[in-house]
Amino acid sequence: MKSFIYPEMMVHVPLCTHKDPQNILLISDDTKLFDVELARHRDCSITIIKSSDAGDAICNLEDNSFDVVLSEGSNEAVLLAHIARVSKEDALISIAHPSLDDIEANRVIMKNLAKDFKIIMPYNAGENTLLLASKEYHPTADIILQRSDLLEGHSYYNCDIHPAAFATGNDVRKAYLGVIRN
Repeated sequence: MKSFIYPEMMVHVPLCTHKDPQNILLISDDTKLFDVELARHRDCSITIIKSSDAGDAICNLEDNSFDVVLSEGSNEAVLLAHIARVSKEDALISIAHPSLDDIEANRVIMKNLAKDFKIIMPYNAGENTLLLASKEYHPTADIILQRSDLLEGHSYYNCDIHPAAFATGNDVRKAYLGVIRN
């Protein structure tokens, strides 16, 4: 079972990095997992797509529509290309991915993301890791401290955890050399 850390980190890292997140796309079959965390960002409009329907549903979305995309959907190249297409020029995405131990699978995902995103970095979310990809903002340099400090009710996420989540050991750095883009 997923802990409270995972949804907090999936939602707040990109939403507290983007300068003005207004339109959010959530791709998940377990959207209730994210309801409480997304509700903390009151000024955002949220579009939800079930992971199981993502392939067809995302095709019908307009280009350059979303500031942030949160995806637990497939990491196939076609879906990632559609996510890039519906993402605005300064968008961030946070996606679930195989364990960092699955180096080859992650290299493929990161190479696909590199076609459209300048920054691609794994980050810790408790027992899970997530991938953050950004077209503009750097997740540790551009954190909106005021937003991250003013959000209340978290069990885990805060303005200190946010940049610390991106710390990786030398083994990860070596394994992903040339693929992680920060």
